[in-house]
Amino acid sequence: MSSPIAYPVFRTTDPVLALRVARQLVAVGDPRYAEVSVDVELCTVSEVLRIREALPDAWFRKEDVEDWARDPSDPTGLHVGVHAPELPSDQDFLAPHLPLWASMQYRAVDSIEEEFTALVGVNIGEIWWSSLIWPDVPDRGIHGEANNARVSLLFNCRTQNLDERSDDHTVLVHVLRRNRDGSEERHASWLAEQIGRSVIGPPQE
Repeated sequence: MSSPIAYPVFRTTDPVLALRVARQLVAVGDPRYAEVSVDVELCTVSEVLRIREALPDAWFRKEDVEDWARDPSDPTGLHVGVHAPELPSDQDFLAPHLPLWASMQYRAVDSIEEEFTALVGVNIGEIWWSSLIWPDVPDRGIHGEANNARVSLLFNCRTQNLDERSDDHTVLVHVLRRNRDGSEERHASWLAEQIGRSVIGPPQE
């Protein structure tokens, strides 16, 4: 089974600029089958309620593995996800379950990106574009790639695990992980070059 490897190609404190660069990178690929997803971590009740109001089609969940182990019956429904209209607004219910994550997955490209970028604020979040097709570049020894062709934009974070807060936003390009013989970085570098950028850090797997 193939798997992707991601390289950072742009970093900025301006979320709108970060989105613009990410979209430029998406446009390097063939987007005919592409989809976009978003995810954001919410650490306060007020933020949960703000996002629930702004994104009424979002799903809310928690990722507390220890809590799930304590109560596998999951009476809250938050381990598998609760649709925004069904999420209680009561602080006494929400507070013990923080942080909550809100997500919208596999939407049409250009349908939610700008709205989400405006909403994410200081929260850790991500937009990712999947099901792209990277082009063949025979003269550079680069083969077209579909299964692992992705772009992601990390807000207030620099790692794919979304576990290290930062004060900036990072664009990553994803390519097929091969044998770690340098071909992955050459592919990522070529993609970045198409929008006037370059690889700016080590890969993330």
